[in-house]
Parts: sequence; C-alpha cells; structure tokens
Amino acid sequence: MVGMTNEAAPGAPAAKGEEWFGHPRQLARLFTTEMWERFGYYGMRALLTLYLAEHFLFNDTTTTGLYGGFTALVYLTPLVGGLIADRYLGAKRSVKFGAIIMALGYFTLCFGGEAAKPYALIDGQRYDVVNKGEGDARQQFVTISGQELRIKGNEDKTVSLLGSDGAEVRKVKAGGFEAAGERSPFYTMLLLAGLSMVTIGNGFFKPNISTIVGSLYAQGDRRRDAGFTIFYMGINLGSLFSQLLCPWLAMTVGWWAGFGLAALGMLFSWGLIQFDGGRLNGYGDRPEGADSSRDLLIYAGAVLTIPVAWFLFSNLMNYVAPEAGSGIMGYIMGLPLMGKMLFGTFLVGVPATLIWSWFNGSRVEFQMMIAAMVLIVFNTVFWTLFEQAGSSLTLFADRNTDLSVFGLFSISAGQTQFFNAFFIVALAPLFSIMWNSMAKRGIEPSIPVKFAIALMGVGAGFLFLVWGAAFAGPDFKVGLWWLAGLYFVHSMAELCISPVGLSMITKLSIARIVGMMMGVWFLSISVAQYVAGVVAQVASVETVGGQVTNLKVSLDTYVGVFTTIGWVSVGIGALLLVVALPLKKLMHGVN
Repeated sequence: MVGMTNEAAPGAPAAKGEEWFGHPRQLARLFTTEMWERFGYYGMRALLTLYLAEHFLFNDTTTTGLYGGFTALVYLTPLVGGLIADRYLGAKRSVKFGAIIMALGYFTLCFGGEAAKPYALIDGQRYDVVNKGEGDARQQFVTISGQELRIKGNEDKTVSLLGSDGAEVRKVKAGGFEAAGERSPFYTMLLLAGLSMVTIGNGFFKPNISTIVGSLYAQGDRRRDAGFTIFYMGINLGSLFSQLLCPWLAMTVGWWAGFGLAALGMLFSWGLIQFDGGRLNGYGDRPEGADSSRDLLIYAGAVLTIPVAWFLFSNLMNYVAPEAGSGIMGYIMGLPLMGKMLFGTFLVGVPATLIWSWFNGSRVEFQMMIAAMVLIVFNTVFWTLFEQAGSSLTLFADRNTDLSVFGLFSISAGQTQFFNAFFIVALAPLFSIMWNSMAKRGIEPSIPVKFAIALMGVGAGFLFLVWGAAFAGPDFKVGLWWLAGLYFVHSMAELCISPVGLSMITKLSIARIVGMMMGVWFLSISVAQYVAGVVAQVASVETVGGQVTNLKVSLDTYVGVFTTIGWVSVGIGALLLVVALPLKKLMHGVN
C-alpha cells in the first residue's frame, strides 16, 4: 500500500550510494537543473506585467487578465505532460523537450518592436497622448483646440483636463474618458506566440522534474520532505538572481535583453539534463513496454498545440465582462474559453480521478486519494491569493510604493519580486532542519496543519501591508519595507505548503498514476492563477500611457482588495485547522 511500504516512487528504485548533504547525489543535478529553469521563468515573469502595461499599453484589466491566463496555462499543461511522460516518453525525455520549447518561447519574447503609442478617447473623439517627465514626475497631456491640457483622474472616476496654470479647463464625466494604445498587430502576435511556447514547454518540464526527484526516495523515507525543501530552494535560488538581473537589463538595455537572459538560463537548464554524464541513468526512463516510435508524433503534436494556446490568449484579450445582474450562470457562460476550460477540467478531473481510484485501488489507497484531493482544493485557495505577487502587487509596487532603499538607491517594481526568492533561499534550510528536528521528536505538524498555517500566513501578509498603508506619505506611497514584510510572511507560508505539497503528492498518490497526480496538483495551481488574475482585475485603476491618473484612488483601491483577501485567507486557514484531524486519519500514517 502506498505510504506504508518501502517501495520507491515509480521510475526507478530509490537512490543508493553517494550522498549530497545526506541526500541522494542525483538531487544536486536536479536541484541545479530546476534552478536554471526557474531562473528563466521567474526572470521573464518579473518583466511580464510591466511589459504588458508599459510597452504594449494594455489597460489594467487586460494586463492582469492576460497575466493570469498565461500563468494559469503554465500550470494546466503539466496535467497532460505528466500523463504523456507516465505512458510514453518517460520523465527525462519530457524534461529535455520542454526545456527546448521554453527557450524558444523566451527568445521570441525578445522581439517586441516599438512601444505602443498612447491615445485617449474623450467623449468618443480620439486624441494623441504625450508623456512628459520621468518617474514620479511623469505627466500626461492631450492637445485640444491647440491648447495642451494635463490629464488628472478624480476620485469620482471623472477626469479633469487642466491648463498650464493648473485650472480645470474641461471635466469629462465618468465613462467618457478611455485610455488606449496603438500597437502593432504583428508584434502582439509574436508576444502571444512566445507565451504559448512557454506554456507548452512548461507542460513537459514542470511535473516531470519533480517526479524524478520523488523517485530518488523509497516510500517511507522521512528525508523526502527535506529533499523537496532543498529542491524548492533551488527554484528560488534561480529566481533570486533572475528577478534582479532581468529587470535591470530591461531598464538599462531594453526589454529584449531581459527576456534574452531568461532564454539563456533555460538553455543552461537543458544542457544539465541533456549532458548528465550518466548521473541520472535509471531515473525518469521510458516506462516499460512504451513504444519509442510514437516520440516524433508526440513532439509534432505538442508543436501543433502552440496555435491553440495562441488562440486562447487572443480570446482572453478580447474578453468583455458580462453586465451586472446577469447572475452566476450568466457569469459562467460569459467566461472566456480559457476560464470555461480550466473550471471544467478541474470540476471533472478531480471526481473522475477519485472514481478511477475507487475501482482500481484498495480502500486505503482510495482514502489517501480523498485526502490528497481535499488538500489540493485548499491549495487552490492559497495560490489564488499568493500569486498576486506578479500582478496586483507588482503594479502596487510600481504605483504606490516608495522604492528607495535607505535613500541610497532605488529598485524597480519588477525587482521587488526578488524579496520572495531571497527569503525562500534564506529560510528553506532552516525549515528543512526544523521539519527534521520536529519529526525526530514526533511533534512535526501534519500536512493539513502545515497547509492551514500557510493559508493563515498569506492572509497575514496582506494585512501587514494594509497596516503599512496607514503610514503612507502625502505622495500616497507606502515604504518599501512594508512590501518586503509582506513577502517575508508570504515566504514562510509558501515553505509550509509548496515543497510539502509536492512531497505529499508523491506519497499519497497511487503509484502508477503519480505523474498524472502531479499534473492534477499543478492543475489546481492553474485554476488558482486564473482566479488570481480575476482578483487582480478587481484592483484595476485608470491609467493613461501606462501611468495612474490618481494615486490616492489607486492606493485606496489596493488597500480595499488586500484587506478583503487577507481576512478571507485567515478564515479559510482556520477552517482547515478544524478538519485537519479527520484528514490525517484518511492519510493512514503519511506525514
């Protein structure tokens, strides 16, 4: 029975022989491979929201929606990639192929063309927008009847057009002012094509590198949680440097340089797994009986799905929210295709997997799968809130955060995501030692309790930032260290759920479908990413030429959204604490 025998996870017998910090030596190469892959991904992600908002001049709704859709698809494709690896390619071949496709995607993002040209529709008439000044002093102007007027947003959603003396010349009623950008359809197509390649490649890479890590440990080996925590530190070690370097290159050289560095990181990752010197022989190999003649067909099919992803992104960009009062069914029917696909896959996939487990597993295995699925649902809530980092929190950093570091120098909004990676790298070894020490004493919290702590922690992080907003200056900007404090709390919460969750899947899953279950785990994160984009859309504010028209309105909007999701997360975490004991019984000794 899974979790109660000494069998290794599927793919290879548990690793023996030389060790690396008390773990199988193969963990070192997998650690480094994942580090470089995450270097590429998080470097690109640190740029994406700002790239959409400032280079392509998409409004907040489109920017956060497209970002959420992209990250959702990144975590959806592993559901298929894990299944293909389990049945046909094996984990190692899947990882290699995925790395190549992702690198091509990052290189494609280097071609963004000229920046979009801002304009505004005022009562239906188009006027070009001119930006003047730099940084916080930047202002936007339109010329009407030969007079240059400054654009200023008001708290009641009207827009004032001010003359050179600061007096209001014209007031545009709410809904009468629409900011937009004139962008190249060709370069927009390349943008979506690059994002599509990244999503497809990630589907082959992401679930299968984790599956190989799981195969290094025999079932019941208590080093597994610690091993996944070390592996997880590799993820954040890669993102730590990329989230500093890629935004810096984007600011000093150009957007293309930031994306190009991400592509190079991805190529390093591919090289480590391609030229492993035999160190991974016997791990992640093709499953017994699988026909290698299907490989080219699978690779060709994957490439042909890139236009499908491109179509989903295009549909998402053109999405128009249903009118108020349409009801829940109206909202569901009005969702873009990606929303329907994600919710449909999740609502069908979870019960279908449980039904399969009922007929093909033992009673104990079925109960363990129930526990896994319940925890997967709570995992969805966690990532919905945590993943505001790349969307609403990045925009908050850009608009309502004083980015000065002790008055010595300033960082960019994209670089603020570095805090999370830094805290993970610093705290991961401590958490690994802590879990091992508590396990030896028999007081290690159960997996459900760790999940509950994580949910309450992510809520506490948002509430901490809300507290800091009360001390915002007259410029409506919050001190950088309040945002850093949020990421510190969120990082501790993340260490309680993400590496523990990856380990949990390999321990609770029925052995012959562990790859697919890893895909279901990432499917839950996919749904969360999409919903995170919807949540971020609630925090949308009016912008012109990529700049907010009223910083007070912006700050009030973010504070309201962060307060709500903070308390909701704390409440859901408390609920999980209540049901932790019955869940633990269903897990039959898995810790």
